[in-house]
Amino acid sequence: MIALFYEDIEIGAVISLGSCAFTRESVLAFARKYDPQPFHIDDAAAAASHFGRIPASGWHTAACWMKCYIATLQAALATLPDEQRGHAGQRASPGFTALRWPKPVYPGETIAYTTSHTSKRLLASRPGWGFAQAHNEGRNQDGELVYSFESKVFMPCR
Repeated sequence: MIALFYEDIEIGAVISLGSCAFTRESVLAFARKYDPQPFHIDDAAAAASHFGRIPASGWHTAACWMKCYIATLQAALATLPDEQRGHAGQRASPGFTALRWPKPVYPGETIAYTTSHTSKRLLASRPGWGFAQAHNEGRNQDGELVYSFESKVFMPCR
């Protein structure tokens, strides 16, 4: 289960966040709205590119990771008593590093997302708060890595 408080973080545990199916319709709709590069929205342009066919936008792949993460977090928060839910839901990210898209995602693929904490420490400057880092991935139906990044988050202590 996803950690709701700093103390719950288990370094190295891989947490499944769910998956996202990339249909041609969803790939085109996302690209037209947020990343309208020719190789994302035009079959001929995509065929002439190094992709060979229309790929999903990398930002679409990233947005699906966040959608799965938020759904997993909200489901875990719903298991808490009301008086703990608001406190556990407070978290902030100071950013991420090492964003990679090593392999394109094509319509018809399903990407499974995970997160795994790699480190944690209490904050001396903010009693009651911790800082955690995690490695995050998206893998296609063949187990191939298509997306990864390292995240950072400030989390409340119990």
